[in-house]
Amino acid sequence: MQIALFQPDIPQNTGTILRLCACLGVAAHIIEPAGFPVSDRHFRRAGMDYLDQVSITRHDSWSKFEAWRAAQGCRLLLFTTKGATDYRDFRYQTADILLFGRESVGVTDAVVEAADARLVIPITAGLRSLNVAMSAAMAAGEALRQLRNPKGPQEGPTGLRRDG
Repeated sequence: MQIALFQPDIPQNTGTILRLCACLGVAAHIIEPAGFPVSDRHFRRAGMDYLDQVSITRHDSWSKFEAWRAAQGCRLLLFTTKGATDYRDFRYQTADILLFGRESVGVTDAVVEAADARLVIPITAGLRSLNVAMSAAMAAGEALRQLRNPKGPQEGPTGLRRDG
């Protein structure tokens, strides 16, 4: 499981997502250009001392990321407000890359077309979107939950359903 950020433009969100990746043991990818330098104090502050604990790969461009992904054989799962599939109903695989777009404008048409799936986190009608760091945490949590227990909930000795 990996998380990729397409041209992120808010350093605090990127730092928070990288901290999430460090804590969950998930590799991270940043697809350039980012809207801030890695030396940005807001980025460093949000990532705290966790930035040294996460595997981060920076890709110079979308095309270079796509070439790398093709060589790895990973599925690309785009999280978008325009997605057709509820992220909770999707079946994740260990080699999946969870992709999140730029906070200000999302992703390009080329990225949408390249995605193997377009997933949505349902929210209340009339509201635009969740914060990208919150979305990444929700998506990673669901994907890792499924991968931990791919058969789904099991019945315990009392007949109560439980995970794990």
